[in-house]
Amino acid sequence: MAYIHGTATKMTVCVDNSQKPLIIDSSAQLSLVAKEYLEQNLPNLKNQLFPTKAKNFKSELGKMTSIGTIYKEIIIPHIKGNIRLKPEFLVLEDAHIKGFLLGEDYKRMYGLNI
Repeated sequence: MAYIHGTATKMTVCVDNSQKPLIIDSSAQLSLVAKEYLEQNLPNLKNQLFPTKAKNFKSELGKMTSIGTIYKEIIIPHIKGNIRLKPEFLVLEDAHIKGFLLGEDYKRMYGLNI
């Protein structure tokens, strides 16, 4: 089920065989996930983290610090067949996101229109 709020669509998706929240945000330039959320919901975070080139990012919410990137397969349920994606999520130290945020980077890269 999806809920539309402003430029964002909130839905529940399958990640690692469990249901997780996903926000598709057309105003976000990058796909993001908070370090705190991953530590609570994803075992072995350190083993799945890849280093990032840029460490500091600016947003409307202020400065954010990246600790790396993570690739996670997400399954978006759909009545005509599930959609499987494996986006790159930037893991932020000081973000307050409750779930995964799919930004414009992934949509532009693959010509995706969800």
